[in-house]
Amino acid sequence: MPTTAVPALAPELAAHRGYGRLFQPGHLTFGFIAPLESYPNSVGPTLAGHAEMARKVDDAGFAAIWLRDVPFYDPNFGDVGQVLDPLIYAGYLAAVTRQITIGTAGIVLPLRDPLIVAKQAATIDQLLGGRFLLGLATGDRPVEYPAFGMDFANRADRFRDALALIRAATEKAWPVHASQFYGTLNGGLDLIPKPAATRLPSIIIGHAGQTLEWTAQNTDGILSYIADPARIPLIIDQWRAACGPGVFKPYGYGTMFDLDRDPDMPIQPGRILRGGRKALRELWLTQQEQGVSHVALHFKPQRRPASEVIDELGEHLLPLFPSLVPALEGAGEGANA
Repeated sequence: MPTTAVPALAPELAAHRGYGRLFQPGHLTFGFIAPLESYPNSVGPTLAGHAEMARKVDDAGFAAIWLRDVPFYDPNFGDVGQVLDPLIYAGYLAAVTRQITIGTAGIVLPLRDPLIVAKQAATIDQLLGGRFLLGLATGDRPVEYPAFGMDFANRADRFRDALALIRAATEKAWPVHASQFYGTLNGGLDLIPKPAATRLPSIIIGHAGQTLEWTAQNTDGILSYIADPARIPLIIDQWRAACGPGVFKPYGYGTMFDLDRDPDMPIQPGRILRGGRKALRELWLTQQEQGVSHVALHFKPQRRPASEVIDELGEHLLPLFPSLVPALEGAGEGANA
């Protein structure tokens, strides 16, 4: 479904240093899900040279690095993510990158105190000079909830409540806000620091137990998971309907990824996006026309060195899908601008 007249992005989001680098109507950008290496389930990543790899994708001009929230190793699930706590790691990446957006994909919000998340996120955003995106989720591992003393069944309700509290604390001075599951802000306290820009954009990772309508009305976009690319036009139609007329909010997805050495290799069927760069280029050009705003590539099943793959994508594909320059470059810059 080709895009025709697509509504413009809200000015405060278009000017946001982190958000505006990823999302504009009619344009597709690329990021990577950390760690920037392949790894087996049972062992996990080595994290060897991870700072150098972050600098590499930053210098190459990619749009984002996404950090997952995996507090425990669950042998029944296997994947340990990038091992490091995402919010602490994001603060570290603030010191070793210059322009790339750092996002979480996503913080398992019902397992965390939302006011601490608000404090950490605003701090990181200041250190990144407004390059931080707060991606939030409810998690997909029920076994983690008892360890935190949390009820898995009400996680979607807790998620909505926690996000409202985060927004009150980060967007208002001396906020007054009553929470169902968490604490109450009575106007006598003010969270500092506030985000570097007017507010901190929030992205839903997956669906977080929410309807598309709620997500469209209460967040700034969605980064989902796609098993069947053929369903993307229908999904985007549903998302745009939920957003309503005259409103643009981005839809993107994350995927396991394996770039074949043969540039002419067709895309292979399966849950891993595997193929040569020519077929992938055509796929992504089509998805850009369909309205996909961002693709986050996960190196876990990659059979080639990640550094080599980054070089090939940077040389042959990134010129077609460049990262964006925010409408007001430098707006809301903070400590590490």
